[in-house]
Amino acid sequence: MFTGLIEEIGEVVAVPASDKGTQLQIAAPGIAKKSRNGDSVAVNGCCLTSTSRRGNRLTFDLLEETIARTNFKKLRQSDRVNLERALPAEGLLGGHFVQGHIDCVSPIVTFQKKGPDFRLEVELPTEFAQYVVPKGSIALNGISLTVAEVLPKSFVACIIPYTKRHTNLDRAQAGDLVNVEFDILAKYVERVLAARG
Repeated sequence: MFTGLIEEIGEVVAVPASDKGTQLQIAAPGIAKKSRNGDSVAVNGCCLTSTSRRGNRLTFDLLEETIARTNFKKLRQSDRVNLERALPAEGLLGGHFVQGHIDCVSPIVTFQKKGPDFRLEVELPTEFAQYVVPKGSIALNGISLTVAEVLPKSFVACIIPYTKRHTNLDRAQAGDLVNVEFDILAKYVERVLAARG
């Protein structure tokens, strides 16, 4: 379980693929020194297991399913990724419940400065529209955000300068794909109501 509060921006070192599968190697000086093999780390919001640590570098094995469902297929050397370690039992839940299970990838429609803040508009696939409500929670690239506005084919989140500076949204632009995880509470409510007929 994660909170959507980003601890560090890591840098992609390599994404080597072989007949044994694909790995993701990330330079993460802050998190690496606190991590052990087998730890869960959210990378751009996707829960991955650290398989090795060497110096400031963490390595993760990627399933084909993970690559297909995330923006990892677009990752290249030197790309920046948001990182968060799993929430410890005594930790503070400062964002919202984030599982690290990506529902879809969606393109950024617009990302513009609006006064002191920034307006981020992301395309909303129709099959997930029921999970998005104004003032509800959503995770984009692992960042816990509040939905400011719901439009017919997209939704808007307002980004404060601190969040922009301390996440990989700092370099985001229209057309970039973001990993989206919808609020787990909405999914449970939908399931319970469906079971009741």
